[in-house]
Amino acid sequence: MPTHDRIIDVWGDRTPYARGGRWPERTDQHLAAGTTDQEVEKWVRSASTLHSNGDAFDVAVRDGRVVGVRGRAGDRVNHGRLGPKDLFGWQSTHSADRLTTPLVRRDGRLVECSWDEAMDAVVGRTKQLLEEQGPSAVGFYTTGQLFLEEYYTLALVAHGGIRTNHVDGNTRLCTATAAEALKESFGSDGQPGSYTDVDHADVIALFGHNVAETQTVLWMRMLDRLAGDDPPALICVDPRRTPVAEHATVHLAPRPGTNVALMNGLLHEIIASGHVDDAWVQAHTVGYADLEKLVARYTPEVVGTICDVPAADVRAAARLIGEADALLSTVLQGFYQSHQATAAAVQVNNVHLLRGMIGRPGCGILQMNGQPTAQNTRECGADGDMAGFRNWSNQAHVEDLAKVWNLDPKKIPHATPPTHAMQIMRYAEDGSIRLLWVSGTNPAVSMPELSRMRSVLSQERLFLVVQDIFLSETAQLADVVLPAAASHEKTGTLTNADRTVHLSEKAVDPPGEARSDLEIFADFSRRMGLQDRDGDPLVPWSTPEEAFDAWRECSRGRPCDYSGLSYGKLRGASGIQWPCTEAAPDGTERLYEGGVFWAAPDECETYGRDLETGAPVEAGEYRALNPFGRAVIKAADYRPAHELPDEAHPLQLITGRTVYHFHTRTRTGRAPELQAAAPEVWVEVSAHDARTHGLCEGDVAEVRTRRGEVRARVRVSGIRPGVAFLPFHYGYWDTELGHRPGEHGRAANELTPTMWDPASKQPIFKTAACSVRKVADGDGTPAPAPDIAASARVSAETTEGASR
Repeated sequence: MPTHDRIIDVWGDRTPYARGGRWPERTDQHLAAGTTDQEVEKWVRSASTLHSNGDAFDVAVRDGRVVGVRGRAGDRVNHGRLGPKDLFGWQSTHSADRLTTPLVRRDGRLVECSWDEAMDAVVGRTKQLLEEQGPSAVGFYTTGQLFLEEYYTLALVAHGGIRTNHVDGNTRLCTATAAEALKESFGSDGQPGSYTDVDHADVIALFGHNVAETQTVLWMRMLDRLAGDDPPALICVDPRRTPVAEHATVHLAPRPGTNVALMNGLLHEIIASGHVDDAWVQAHTVGYADLEKLVARYTPEVVGTICDVPAADVRAAARLIGEADALLSTVLQGFYQSHQATAAAVQVNNVHLLRGMIGRPGCGILQMNGQPTAQNTRECGADGDMAGFRNWSNQAHVEDLAKVWNLDPKKIPHATPPTHAMQIMRYAEDGSIRLLWVSGTNPAVSMPELSRMRSVLSQERLFLVVQDIFLSETAQLADVVLPAAASHEKTGTLTNADRTVHLSEKAVDPPGEARSDLEIFADFSRRMGLQDRDGDPLVPWSTPEEAFDAWRECSRGRPCDYSGLSYGKLRGASGIQWPCTEAAPDGTERLYEGGVFWAAPDECETYGRDLETGAPVEAGEYRALNPFGRAVIKAADYRPAHELPDEAHPLQLITGRTVYHFHTRTRTGRAPELQAAAPEVWVEVSAHDARTHGLCEGDVAEVRTRRGEVRARVRVSGIRPGVAFLPFHYGYWDTELGHRPGEHGRAANELTPTMWDPASKQPIFKTAACSVRKVADGDGTPAPAPDIAASARVSAETTEGASR
């Protein structure tokens, strides 16, 4: 298929296969216009950094420039297939507006300077603050898009060198609930399932996971199963009628914020219908009696009222789950970024625990990630977790890490829980964090309540360091800007959502004076004079492979064990799943085979939290509950969302992604095909709400919450009534579009609240109350002011008690 058609036909041609079969290979490729295969000078191995699927490909190089990509047919993840962002996103590497020299702020303006000047400013300010206030003055906020070696270096520098507890990543916005849900149920992070479970499942349930747009190649695999003999049944939980919903056997479209009630209804039916594997539950879990008691009152009729879904559909979905021979469940932002996020995601784990469907082919749980290296952020401790999935509350684990880092255990901060991203920003707001180092992310667009976020980041008392490849909205507020290398301009490893590790090798040189993130962090450590307990440099490595070898030792014996991996091994035909050890030299396809978990009190990564309050479970309490390290079944009652619709804001706002863009478009917005496919923000409403509020396809509408407004083109779709959808990618860096913060916004997070889940601390992006009114016709003609109160009354009357 010509690659230009892959913008329109996102998932390409079907290659059907049956249950238990091998997914056929299909090699996708795109080269720059005018370039032929024969003109490519070399192909260099890599993997995607524009989503979390981990698609393996080779990068085409000619005359020192990237000129295309080709899927790697032998790789276990994608079997040669690539999605639109893989095929076209590489073009941003050579954008004319790449950062090529360091910048410092002088007289209110960012001006070019040398690396010595920039690093002297950062190091000087850091030393001053450490002397004046101590480590609590310094915070690090990173991304989910660097390489493992860079995260591990950052974690060592921040925790072991600066000794600050204020370390997190933007993975807090997209994957924190995945990690927390896995810890709560299984004692440790780490995806139990594998993408190959798609090949064996007879039922696939997707909970808040629009896989067709977020992980396009994984959806291709599902589509090929659906097109083959013996296709799986599909359950979709999503308030929008997505491509997944269109293929679903049962589509449940609950009210935003009611996921826990829905999950409790499914669990109720599984128990009531006798589909619990009692022997397995008895042998491998604790907590079942509490769950059974709690969900007894969540009948399909009760759930139907709370969620506004037909009781018959709840029963139908539960019947499919209960009668499945092999159930695969996936979860993503529809649960993670909504009300009661961790509680809802944990109930998905409970479904599998009740059915005994874990650790065998087709019986998988994928608490999906949103970013390409979110898994590495968590493994390495660059998001506030302890490196190697160790337990901050276990003194023996702290001492073990101190031994690996050759530090006194007292030098590693662990007296209080790590500071999560939202709290880091609050500390910056109140002035206790006075230096914030942001690497590879753009909180001025991706964080909630952007007017507040801009105020925090632009304070004169905050010294803001930004390390990036473009002058993002956040970089424009910085005191120092450090130009970083893009993924094809450096070497490192990255681990996807099913634990597959890939090696990405340097294909071209970075532009100008840009440096890899590893070089920048290591240089900072050297200039700071950070040392281990023997007086040697704290960061002893200088190359990515040396950093990887150090990480292998840090991970040895832990759940995420990389000790059996090497760069040489990763240069084979396919990526390899951790744990990879001497005992499992080819990696491990599934975790928890035979019901054996990393949940024993002396081994677990966490003792867990109260799902409603977030209060930590104490070590003694956990030991009494789970002395033998079984999986933990945790029940959760439904609670209404904090911000509900009212007369002035009659709709519920949810935000999300489009298949053509990634995060704040700093890269995909610079790829011509991707930008042309989705050039501007839109608001999606149902046909019912369009009629109620006087909207037509293509009109310009104002979406307003208690925090601000956004103007966007109207799309009328199959989304459930009472809900409006905005993609969150659109910020303000491409100023030719005429938008500025403070005028008519187009960043969805102008509207979202500063609220987070009590257990995972993940911000809640999917339950704000909003209004939508017409501003202009599609041709730009201004609209008359509407009677908002009347619209609200009509909306409430029509949607109350409606079932879909």
